[in-house]
Amino acid sequence: MKILIIDDQELVILSLEKSLLDLGYEVISANTISDGIEKYDQHSPDLVIADINMPFSNETNANGTDLQVAYNGLEIARHVKKVRGHATPVMILSGNTDEDIIVKGFDLGVDDYMKKPLSLSEIGARVKRLIGSGDKISTNTKKNQIIQNDCIGVVIPCYNEELRLLGNEFKAFINSNLGYHLCFVNDGSTDKTLKVLEKLRVGHEDHISIYDCEKNGGKAEAVRLGMLHLAKQDQFDYIGFLDADLSTDFEDFHDLVKTISNSKFKVVSGSRMARMGADITKESARAIISKIINFIIRKTIGMEFNDTQCGAKIMSKDVIENTFQTKFITKWLFDVEIFMRMKKIYGDEETKKIVCEQPLKRWIHADGSKLSFKDSLKIVFQIGHIAIHYR
Repeated sequence: MKILIIDDQELVILSLEKSLLDLGYEVISANTISDGIEKYDQHSPDLVIADINMPFSNETNANGTDLQVAYNGLEIARHVKKVRGHATPVMILSGNTDEDIIVKGFDLGVDDYMKKPLSLSEIGARVKRLIGSGDKISTNTKKNQIIQNDCIGVVIPCYNEELRLLGNEFKAFINSNLGYHLCFVNDGSTDKTLKVLEKLRVGHEDHISIYDCEKNGGKAEAVRLGMLHLAKQDQFDYIGFLDADLSTDFEDFHDLVKTISNSKFKVVSGSRMARMGADITKESARAIISKIINFIIRKTIGMEFNDTQCGAKIMSKDVIENTFQTKFITKWLFDVEIFMRMKKIYGDEETKKIVCEQPLKRWIHADGSKLSFKDSLKIVFQIGHIAIHYR
């Protein structure tokens, strides 16, 4: 039995495709509605699975803008049920909760509607209900494998992180969260980091990539290059960065993603604020220095930030395109530079409206931190350099 999948996000197509192939179905895919309609007429599938928010085609009009209409995914239902008059089942996938849109879909003859995030095991069960079992029984269970509402790219800078990357945290996360893609940036490591990354990627090529910098350019440049690399890919709704030591864990990072996805913020930044209900640990001497540095940074950027230096942020692609094009002038304080650049582009008041600082539930001071106390003291002079450069 043949299933046609229509979605403009590669991570979604690849995850669904692998799952359905394992169940014994033949899979055809398309990334626009126009291509999906063409493939439907050509292959006569037994089932159509389509995302509701889809571009009709990759074409552009005379002004160079995309030819898109909201909820084009319903056009495939219209084509199958109304234009062709076929009884072929149509399943619509969507993060949209608008009741009118859902009702419109069922009026067109949609047979099933699934709201993101999506469970692969539930999709398999619904497909089986609609068209019967595939040609084989899969021994590869899909329990706890979820496709998120958005596709998220995560940049993870790595400099001599061989030992930290040997754990199972990264594989476990991408195995369960299929809407994420992890881009590890090897920043000229002198140990076996690159070999460990290449081994980590085996079998997870769709969800893990490696951007290899031959020379160590510092964390700022590693993050900048990784963010620009992912921003070139259309499939990502948001892109962020996270430290390889996972001082901020994936659960907290996912909370940042949920905030930006359900708001008008363009940047959501993690904050290591000590408070009830949170597990935030710092060395006492380092905590004192951090408070002094944060006070100076707040005065420099003119924003009441509690913590700009948390290594976990998620942002919209337009912020990346506007603020990451040129090299940062510091190796460690690029977070501060991002906000200084945003203020120049968006203005003081607008920047304050589109940036959100979100307290973390957990943060640990990982052993082997690259910043020494001496480095911390140097930061004060670097802040002064930033203030002069961006004034």
